[in-house]
Amino acid sequence: MILVSGGTGMLGAYLLSKLVMNNEKIRAIKRPESSLEQVKKIFSYYHKDFEKVFSQIEWVNADILDLENIDAAMKDINKVYHCAAMVSFNPKKKYQMIAINVNGTANMVNSALAAGVEMFCHVSSIAALGESEDELPITEETFRKPNTKYSGYSISKYRSELEVWRGISEGLNAVIVNPSVILGAWDWKNGSSGIFKKINEGLKFYTEGVTGYVDVWDVVNIMIKLTESKISDKRFIVSAENLSYKQILSMIADALNKPKPEILAKPWILKSAVILETIKSKLTGKEPMITRNTAKSSQTVSIYSNQKIRETLNYEFNSIENTVKSIAEMFKKEFSL
Repeated sequence: MILVSGGTGMLGAYLLSKLVMNNEKIRAIKRPESSLEQVKKIFSYYHKDFEKVFSQIEWVNADILDLENIDAAMKDINKVYHCAAMVSFNPKKKYQMIAINVNGTANMVNSALAAGVEMFCHVSSIAALGESEDELPITEETFRKPNTKYSGYSISKYRSELEVWRGISEGLNAVIVNPSVILGAWDWKNGSSGIFKKINEGLKFYTEGVTGYVDVWDVVNIMIKLTESKISDKRFIVSAENLSYKQILSMIADALNKPKPEILAKPWILKSAVILETIKSKLTGKEPMITRNTAKSSQTVSIYSNQKIRETLNYEFNSIENTVKSIAEMFKKEFSL
């Protein structure tokens, strides 16, 4: 039996959909307050009788911070996909996020060790990697400088990886994947899927940064291939292409038949936006759409190398252009555009 944590998130939902297609026995962890509606929506995209297919998953209520419940969920499990993590770039939630992600991963690792699972796949992020100099490609071995001001999310994912490496040293067979920005049809109001909504509403600004992008199905397929292989004690960057923000926004605009963003958001514009969003957040209690961390990353040029995973699995990634077109078609269908 396979255990999936974070099954109510985008990557977890797509992973569950693929595992069900493969006729695997699956148990998925969710917090008691988490809704399954978004997951069912993803299943409806890819399965005709999605309610029947969805019912094949054994859902258990468990918080990754509750070791007793995690131990119970880990019973009779052979393989683990640890996708659960708190994601926030709000400075106020930095220490809460670090505590949840690191301690939660420690619990998953400890429980997996105690249960004697065969393989553990940990979902990290490119945020956990080091930063290159002179715009050289970032690899799995790029040094993470201790004096650099990393975001809370970056710190949480890096320290979570350390828990996995600790588990490996204690006998756990495990692999770590570091996805770049994952693209897939999901909640159109948030995350990478929310970019499609913003373009549809007439987004005019772009920034100078560059980062990596990958199709959610590529991440899922690579995770499964690694977990089913004899590969262990390794980490892999999972990224298809490096694109500027202008390139990806223009690509989405073309797919939606909308005007491309043509105004460069200069540093002073971003700084003003951060201030306004901070004030708005304090007044409304809602998460700020732009923070100092996201503004900084939107101007940073980060090039990621996928050579290691391509050579290890002889893997060919989907083109981001095709991925964007596919997501745009789902967006247009859902909103009758």
